[in-house]
Amino acid sequence: MAALIYGALCYVAFLGSFLYFFGFVGNVAVPKSIDSGVAGSPTAALIVDAILLALFALQHSVMARPSFKRWWTRFVPASVERSTYVLMTSLVLILLYWQWRPLPGVIWSVTSPAGAAILMAVTLAGCAIVLVSTFLISHFSLFGLSQVYAHWRRQPAESPVFQTPSLYRFVRHPIYFGSLLALWAPSVMTAGHLLFAAAFTIYIFVGIWLEERDLVTSHGSAYVDYRKRVSMIVPLPPRS
Repeated sequence: MAALIYGALCYVAFLGSFLYFFGFVGNVAVPKSIDSGVAGSPTAALIVDAILLALFALQHSVMARPSFKRWWTRFVPASVERSTYVLMTSLVLILLYWQWRPLPGVIWSVTSPAGAAILMAVTLAGCAIVLVSTFLISHFSLFGLSQVYAHWRRQPAESPVFQTPSLYRFVRHPIYFGSLLALWAPSVMTAGHLLFAAAFTIYIFVGIWLEERDLVTSHGSAYVDYRKRVSMIVPLPPRS
């Protein structure tokens, strides 16, 4: 029961920080966004922001590696390993939102109401793709709830099954595709937003390389064949 409650609390924390992410990059509906706040020294802001982005990338990548998980579960029960991972991700994201320093210099600005509306629609579409994609591949397992629920019922957690539902038939990483849409479609691109988008884009492609290496190890020729047929990041008809 303690593990189940812990997992549920971790899920709520992550869901909140996950949804806040899109308000943060879109400058909408959140008290602290990527361009809000008083601008200080550009050099100091750049250093702080770079440290925050590096901290997120390290935490999110290192804790996801199988070798780290094998070491980590010597101290943390396997049933709450995923929940702990999403909790740590939430805490790092909250720190990033809290301490992010704006860099307000404008790189580009779309002043046309129609153009701004189109870009907002692209941003919202990206957010929707990310959220829908998590449910296509088992949302609750991805965020640790399935594992603690199985533990509460004294059942073994289900092993990941390779599947390619819906969007996954046209793009291998729709979550990353949706994230890129949300990151790169602001009507006003500031220097701070550009730094954030560029850093996350680099992280996404490094993450894809690491993730696909693990997927080939886990699923073998099935994933190798899937990788040959389906586009990595841009949805396209599958190759025969």
